[in-house]
Amino acid sequence: MPEAPDVIPHWPGAEVQLPSARIFVRRAPATSPGAQRAVFVHGLAGSGHNWTDLMAMLQDRLDGVAPELPGFGLSPPPESGSYSLLSHAAALIELIEQEGSTPVHLLGNSLGGTVATVVAATRPDLVRTLTLISPALPVRRATWSNIHLPVLAVPWVGGQLADRLSHAPIEVKMRTALALTWADPSRAPEARLAEATAEIQRRDGLEHASPALVQSLQSLMAAYVMPNRWPLWKLASRVQAPTLLVYGLKDRLVHPKSADRAARTFPDTRLVLIPDSGHVSQMEHPEIVAAAVRRLLDEQSLPPAAAPQ
Repeated sequence: MPEAPDVIPHWPGAEVQLPSARIFVRRAPATSPGAQRAVFVHGLAGSGHNWTDLMAMLQDRLDGVAPELPGFGLSPPPESGSYSLLSHAAALIELIEQEGSTPVHLLGNSLGGTVATVVAATRPDLVRTLTLISPALPVRRATWSNIHLPVLAVPWVGGQLADRLSHAPIEVKMRTALALTWADPSRAPEARLAEATAEIQRRDGLEHASPALVQSLQSLMAAYVMPNRWPLWKLASRVQAPTLLVYGLKDRLVHPKSADRAARTFPDTRLVLIPDSGHVSQMEHPEIVAAAVRRLLDEQSLPPAAAPQ
């Protein structure tokens, strides 16, 4: 399996005009003929940078694009002003259709995993396989580290708190983000930390940064507290694509026990549990995630009679 260099630069990208929004899309072109298209979707407060190393490790198999959801990364805020799950899913559907040559291998982390689930359930024609890394699906239990999320999601309160947090020192923000998302923050390469610091500094100056974060979280929390209105688990049960589930057992944001329900709910699943990983396994252990994705790709390339039952 090809390995990514110790530190590679972020993939270049450009702004793409979609019917409902303009978004920034990073690209990792395939290095071999016959590669299939893949779309990598980041999580809450994330960006296309979150997929840099994994995309490099899969270049020989996948022609990858990493869109930055409206209002995140380098994408401007949506003209509609909506950061709902459905709006994010609509933008993702538009990108997949506009890029052509469907269906795609769809990969999502955290919020991006939730958005990818909505797309796979409602537009099965667009999704060849689905890979979800710590997807943010509704759970009844909170962990010590994510108990603040419902507070952030409260209208007005969330915006005020997010604005206050935005004025915290950069070093504090970085330490907090790493502690929440990595099992062992010391694994993060210095170059990646410098890039993340620069990204935080850039977004601190954007008026839409807090609304994008808080309103996306509000929509996600609505699915947690109003399951009849936002039936994400029911949508998960309708996904037709072969699904790879990846969970870090030291995840402080998505309770690892939700992996059991996910494995029972998605119809065609493979489950990978990484003992020493947090919320962003594709960043903390990209080699393990890449190997699991390769197994999924290999399985899908087998004749039907030879595929595992």
